[in-house]
This record gives sequence, structure tokens and C-alpha cells, in this order.
Amino acid sequence: MELLRSNLAIEPDLQNFIQFVLTAVSRLGGNAFAASLAALEMAQALRTAGAATGYPLPASLKLERRALLVAWGENGHQQQIAAFSEAPDPAAVEQLHQYLQQSTAVSDPAQLLRRNAEMERFLNETRARTEQEIEAMQAALEKRQEALSASIRQAETDALTGLLNRRAYDEKLAHAFSRTRRQKTEALSLLLFDLDYFKQVNDEFGHQFGDAYLNKMACAMRAAIREEVDMAFRFGGDEFAIVQFCDETIACRTAMAVLAEMGGKVSIGVATLKPSQAGEIDLADFIKQADDALYEAKRAGRGRVVISSCVPPGGGGCTFFCPKLTGVANSRPE
Repeated sequence: MELLRSNLAIEPDLQNFIQFVLTAVSRLGGNAFAASLAALEMAQALRTAGAATGYPLPASLKLERRALLVAWGENGHQQQIAAFSEAPDPAAVEQLHQYLQQSTAVSDPAQLLRRNAEMERFLNETRARTEQEIEAMQAALEKRQEALSASIRQAETDALTGLLNRRAYDEKLAHAFSRTRRQKTEALSLLLFDLDYFKQVNDEFGHQFGDAYLNKMACAMRAAIREEVDMAFRFGGDEFAIVQFCDETIACRTAMAVLAEMGGKVSIGVATLKPSQAGEIDLADFIKQADDALYEAKRAGRGRVVISSCVPPGGGGCTFFCPKLTGVANSRPE
């Protein structure tokens, strides 16, 4: 049976509650001295739980068979205050219940004001603490996101040139291809590059010169595309790629710019997916057509751009267009 329920927001609430507990022990014929010791322990436990801090800690006084208990908090903590040799008289229990209810029905106005002030202070402190914790959590989250982004960038970046690597190529090309097929509003071009006679460059001039040559290629590619829109990749060795959201005319212009910057010593294959073809060609066919165009550029003498005019599988194959490169050498590197 619950004899009393109270919220112990301020110190007077706690003191009154302890006094009611001791009164209950006395009226039910319990050991007042033992109950006083138990009440001291209870008071310490209640303060630890947040009583008298402005926090409205709920506490109740219960009679269960021959034991008088105090329970508090949402987790159901409880402590025995007194034990009786036999069950208290029901009439005495009812009278005690009525007495406790009447004693807590009317509160001192000054105490009400103090309780309200303490609870307001507690709420303001809690709000400020929560805001600080949220700010700290947001800062920690942003820091982790930055670390994660840096880790992803590192995992997707070629260490020598700073271009995206093969791992990133597979993912980002598939995403770009799906976007083009879904939106059907802009063309997508894939440009594949192979440095001509790069092994000879390394053999004749050394790997340090070869690394500088690869970085020159990376700079030429970056200069030819739109930052944060198009993407440049290095697969490893002397193989590179660009994924560009454009038609074959612009893709050809991009390829020619890279070819000119590299002194005409790059073989380039280009495939373009037009919005009207978005539902007719799959990713594997798209890559194959760019690869076929690159092979044709190398077979035709290197140092040139070959553009594949993509058609659906079974539609007669790809046709190729090789721009005439005025003044661009197709020979080995000087």
C-alpha cells in the first residue's frame, strides 16, 4: 500500500519527507531508533539520486506486509526503513494514510515559491548543460566526419599524381552512368588515355623523370576539365581516364587539349552516351566502346584521339572518327 508520494525538488521537501517517514514508523509501532539510522542512509541515497537539487525526484512511502519501504527514481530503487513483528492494524494504517495525505495537501506559499525557483534553476542548468553537450557532440561528429572523409579521399587517391585511383573509378563511373540513364538530360563521356612509349621514357631518363612526366599528365587533365564536376583518374602505370558530363564535341576538345599539352604523345579513346541512348546501352558496353576507341588510336599510329560513336549492341558496331592533328607528333618522345 502506498502511504505517501512526494517530489523531492528542494531541501524542505526532503526534510519533510524524512519527518513523515519517521512519523509513520512511530504511529505503526516500529523501532524509532533503528528507523532513524535507516532514514539517515536513505537521505544520503536520495541526495545522490538528485533530491534537493531542483530536480523533481519522485519518492514514495509504502507498506508491504510487515515492512515499511521507501522507493524512489524511475529505476525503482528502494530501502527498508522498518520491519514490524506483525502486520500493523488496518485501521491504524488507514488513519496514518489519511494523516499523511492531509499533511501534504496544503503547502506553505513561501515553500512553493522556493520550489518553483529551484526547479526553474535546475531546468535552466539542465538546458545549458544539454546545449553544451550537444555542441560537443556536434563538434566530435564533425571531426569524425572530416577524418572519415580524409580517410576515404586517401583510399581513393593515387599517391603519386593526386588523381582519383582505380577503386574510385569503378564506383564513380558506375554512379555517373546510372545518373545519366536515370535523368536523361545530359550526355556522359568516358575518355581513356595511354601515354605513348612511357616505358622508354622510364628506361632512358629514369623513374624520377617518369614520375614527373606522369604528374605533367595529371596537371594537363585537371586543366582540361571542370573542377568538382568532371573527374580524372589514374589506374596505375601509364593509364588514365576522365569521366566528363558532356557530349562528344566537348569531350573531343578536352582530349585534344590534353594531347597538345603532352606534345602529341598520348593515345586517347572516347565514348559518349547520349541521353537518347540511356536505355539502350549498359555500362559494360559503354566502357568497351571507349576501350575499343583507345585500341584503334594505338593501332592507327598513336598520338591521336579516336571517338567512338556509340550504338546499341547488335546495331552494327561502333564507328570511329579520328581528328587530324596539325603539327602534333606521333613519334617517340624526344
